[in-house]
Amino acid sequence: MTVTIHDVAQRANVSISTVSRAFTSPGLVKAQTRERVLTAATELGYESSGSPHQVPVSRTGQIAIIVSELGNPFFTGVLNGVQARARQDDVAVLFANSDEDPATEQNLVRKMAGQVDGIVLCSPSMSDDQVLALAEQTTLVLLNREVETIPSIVMDAADGMRQAIEHLAALGHRRCAYLGGPRASWSNQARKRGLREAAELHGIEVVEFGPFPPVFEGGLQGADLALAADATAIIAYNDLVAFGALARLSARGVPVPAEVSLVGFDDLVFAAISAPPLTSIAMPTEAAGRAAVTLLLGMLDGETEVGTTRVLDTHLIVRATTAPPPGTSR
Repeated sequence: MTVTIHDVAQRANVSISTVSRAFTSPGLVKAQTRERVLTAATELGYESSGSPHQVPVSRTGQIAIIVSELGNPFFTGVLNGVQARARQDDVAVLFANSDEDPATEQNLVRKMAGQVDGIVLCSPSMSDDQVLALAEQTTLVLLNREVETIPSIVMDAADGMRQAIEHLAALGHRRCAYLGGPRASWSNQARKRGLREAAELHGIEVVEFGPFPPVFEGGLQGADLALAADATAIIAYNDLVAFGALARLSARGVPVPAEVSLVGFDDLVFAAISAPPLTSIAMPTEAAGRAAVTLLLGMLDGETEVGTTRVLDTHLIVRATTAPPPGTSR
């Protein structure tokens, strides 16, 4: 069986891109790391098309970040964190938007690979195999997504959902609706996993609706379905969907939280100033952006191990859209 670069990376406990640099640009890899890679390659009988004696190339001093939807304010915090951390090491940041299109994501990574030292790929829509293929072309760090062997930064959405369910259960809610995000979204799957586990633990019935686009309009449709299901509380995939649900409930004369409680996700800046202010799960977007750049720079130095994943905490921010259900003592 043919030995691949993936096999060498796994044996040496480094990233695929570090293996590639160990052969093609050894001056960019620490001596100890490069020795580990070469030893693993020898043990496995791996033959590289690159020569370990090539003249080292200089770094470009640039990295890139590709986000999935520029119109979502969630990514503003991520970009702020990326830029702030890159500035500390005097690294320039190139930015691109994929519009949640897997083909566009692949095209952007391929085009930018030769212009930058590495890329932060934020909430990609591609399959795992597609992401792994791109990791052979450039140094990749994933943000808000996990793929085996590729370093990533994730925010603990499952625990955020646990906190939301605990809060609603303590208020007395027993039937909730979840307005889900895109079907292929890794974040949506993480949210649903935490939601189902916590709901079972606390004896809450959850009715799931969707998929909805993760925008204001998705909440307009979802609110009607939640009301028809007699849910006393609604949990939205993100704050944008929650704002849409809030508007629709208001239009139908349903007071929030007197008749229906509402919880968002992301804690966008608008959550604190909506009417009423939105209870939401705060996601550490700026910290995630900083951590992604730190991880990427570590990969470029050969210091980040294969499959390194850093999980950042989320926390519930209780505001004015949650209260006990109708008929329950306050």
